[in-house]
Amino acid sequence: MRVEFLSAADAELVEAVSYYNEESEGLGHEFAAEVKQTTGRIVQFPEAWQKLSVRTRRCRTKRFPYGVVCQVRGDLMLVIAVMHLRRHPDSWRSRLGRRER
Repeated sequence: MRVEFLSAADAELVEAVSYYNEESEGLGHEFAAEVKQTTGRIVQFPEAWQKLSVRTRRCRTKRFPYGVVCQVRGDLMLVIAVMHLRRHPDSWRSRLGRRER
């Protein structure tokens, strides 16, 4: 399965990696590895995660307070958000058209 990030999700990932690297050298790279492992779990078990809408699910990372919000569309996993769990839970919705939600 191919994994693609919306530009907003990619920007969130880069921002979080930078933040964690500022907090402790190398921690941002550990965060990035955790997000990669999380996307791998989604690819393995695409229907196993919390439903946020009919097409959208969220898988929480194990170590950091983040969730990967995504949609599986055939052989494509579209990452909509790499979202801190304290953000408004519906903030990802504005990134998709009404029919895509």
